[in-house]
Amino acid sequence: MSKQDYYQTLGLQKNSSDAEIKKAYRKLAMKYHPDRNPDDKTAEMKFKEGKEAYEVLSDNQKRAAYDQFGHAGVNNQAGMGGGFNPGDGFNDIFGDMFGDIFGNARGQRRQSSAQRGADLRYELDLDLEQAVFGETIKINIPSLIGCDTCAGSGAKKGTQASRCSRCDGRGSVRVQQGFFTLQQTCPECRGAGQTIKDPCVDCSGSGRVQKERTISIKIPPGVDQDDRIRLSNEGEAGMKGGPPGDLYVDVNIRSHPIFKREGSNLFCEVPISFAKAALGGTVEVPTIDGAVNLTIPTETQSGEVFRLRGKGVKSYRDRVLGDLFCNIQIETPVNLDADQKDILKSFEESINNSKKEHRPNKNKWTESVRNFFNRLGI
Repeated sequence: MSKQDYYQTLGLQKNSSDAEIKKAYRKLAMKYHPDRNPDDKTAEMKFKEGKEAYEVLSDNQKRAAYDQFGHAGVNNQAGMGGGFNPGDGFNDIFGDMFGDIFGNARGQRRQSSAQRGADLRYELDLDLEQAVFGETIKINIPSLIGCDTCAGSGAKKGTQASRCSRCDGRGSVRVQQGFFTLQQTCPECRGAGQTIKDPCVDCSGSGRVQKERTISIKIPPGVDQDDRIRLSNEGEAGMKGGPPGDLYVDVNIRSHPIFKREGSNLFCEVPISFAKAALGGTVEVPTIDGAVNLTIPTETQSGEVFRLRGKGVKSYRDRVLGDLFCNIQIETPVNLDADQKDILKSFEESINNSKKEHRPNKNKWTESVRNFFNRLGI
C-alpha cells in the first residue's frame, strides 16, 4: 500500500507555515495517542503516520527534499521501523503548550517562596464636613506584620531554613500521568523550596505576627459615600520576604442634622413663619462654609425650593462645584394666647369675605376632589 501524502495526513496545504504544521500535529496526536485509545490499532496507526509526517515537515531540509522528490527523498531519513515509544517527540511538541501551566519538565525552575501579603479593607465613618474639606485621620487596624524576632524568615533566631530534600529546593516535583509529565507544588515544603526545622517561637515559623498598627489616612476634599481610598503596601505583611498587600478604605458619610448630600449638591429645609412667607423678607440660612441671607419673595408657598449657586460641594471625582437647594417649610404658629387667636380669627374672616382670591391652591384642590368622587360614583 502506498504511503499517504504527509500534507494530507496532517490536513495541510503545501504552503502551510511551521506554526500550522505544529498545530495540526498537536491536534492529531491528542486525538489518536495510544494512551487515549488503548487496544485501538487504527488509532495507533494514525498516530504513527502523523508522527512520521510531522518529523519530516517540521524539518526544513527534510521538507524540501520531500517537496521535490516525494517519499523517495526521505526514505532514508524517516520511517516507521523500530519499536514504538509513545513519548518520542510528544513531550517536545506539547512542551510549549503545557509549560506555562506545569513548568518545563526538563528544567524545572524553582518556585519563589515569597508570597504577597493579603489586602485589607477598612470602613471609615466621616462627618459631612470632614468629607467636604478633607482631613488627616489616624486609624488603628489589626493586621499581620513581619516578625521582628526572625526578621520574617520564620526560623528560630540563630538558625536558618534548609533546602527541601523532597524537591531539592525547586519548590515543585514531577509526576508522571500517562504520557504527560506534570509539575506540581512540593507537598513537603509547599512550594517554598525550604523547610524550617527550628521555627521561631514568636511567629511559629510563619514569619508574621498579629499586631495593631496606627496609620494616618489623608482624606482628599470632596470624597463621597462609598468612595474607596487605596493605601499601597499598608496591608498585611508578605511571607518569606514577599511584598505587603494594600489597604482599601471604604468611605461612609454619617447623616447630617441639616444637610443632605447628593453628588456635588446639598439640600436643606428652611422653616419660615407664615407672615414671612406672605409678606416676604430675608432669612439667614446655613451653608457648608458659613451663613448667607436668602431673600424670600412675597406670597411664597410651602415646598418652594430656592437655589444658591456654588454653595454645594466640590466633588473629588470631577472637581465640579455644586449648589445648595433650600426647601421652604412654612411653620404653623403654636402656643397662641387668646389675643393672638382672636387676631387670627379676624384675619381668617377677612380672607373669606374678600372678593380677591387669596388661596391659589384651594379651587384647584377642591376641583380635583370633586372629580375623584365623581369617578367613584359618590
